[in-house]
Amino acid sequence: MSILFKGRSQGASSRKIGFVQSIVMFFVSHIRQALSSLGELWRQPAASLMTIGVLGLSITLPSTLYIMVKNTEKITAGWEQASEISLFLKPDISAASSQQLVARLNTWEEIDSVVFIPADDALKEFQHLSGLGDAIAYLQSNPLPDVVLVTPIDKHATPNAAKTLLDKLKQQREVDIGKLDIEWLERLYAVIDIASDLVTFIGILLFFAVVLIIGNTIRLNILNKHDEIVVMKLVGATDAFIHRPFLYTGFWYGLLGGLMAWFAVIIILWWMDSSIQTFAAMYQKDFNITGLTGTALLTMLGLSITLGLLGSLISVQRHVRQIEPK
Repeated sequence: MSILFKGRSQGASSRKIGFVQSIVMFFVSHIRQALSSLGELWRQPAASLMTIGVLGLSITLPSTLYIMVKNTEKITAGWEQASEISLFLKPDISAASSQQLVARLNTWEEIDSVVFIPADDALKEFQHLSGLGDAIAYLQSNPLPDVVLVTPIDKHATPNAAKTLLDKLKQQREVDIGKLDIEWLERLYAVIDIASDLVTFIGILLFFAVVLIIGNTIRLNILNKHDEIVVMKLVGATDAFIHRPFLYTGFWYGLLGGLMAWFAVIIILWWMDSSIQTFAAMYQKDFNITGLTGTALLTMLGLSITLGLLGSLISVQRHVRQIEPK
């Protein structure tokens, strides 16, 4: 106990504070220190804006990359044909046997849909798309076989699972040839995996940098208030009471930095939208960038606040304890 309170310990112990009053005073103390720490940031606008800007931009980059990866997955969601399996049936298979194969495949849990294309329909489609109508008319017989298009479910649309399903389909007695563009499918998923890993790696590095920056900023604040902390310890202030303003400073840095990152991402998406729409119009496609939802905003704010509190906590635990009255 501080020497300033030594002579008053008897009188202080005789007073009892009610439970409700203690709770009210607890929240009042927290609110006062939170507003006081916010006022410290307001009184140093240049330094505060620089720290908030660094934190916000550090969160903006991985957030923007994450949105772009999610939009890439949205585009690839329309490329189910990349995992579509084409089964070319044997020439001597009857129509009844083909229908039995289709009915049998529809019962497989790995398959989402099965489409049967007769040889005559395939020839008409080829004639229409190839522009060789006159030449095809001289054919004495249809050289194309019946085809069954098999679309696996999402769980079996990955390269390894689709290849396993293809090997299983080839074992059917009606199937002559089975085809799946494994290489294209593997490239597609490889690019998405690389982008996801890149976002994760960059995010970890930037988040680590944010913790260091916040920690160093709080360290400077502690050094600037060295004498004030010494006086507070002399009069008997607890460590929690001394730590609290610096922790609230990290909280405000995180909150304001997260809001800055949110607005920066919105501006980036708005800036890119016109270029993407122009590109999509060249291919006669409609595509809208998926922006940040309310859940994503809460996630960004929670992450930025956590980083701010973590950086301030590390700095406070290390440097405040080193300040002791002589």
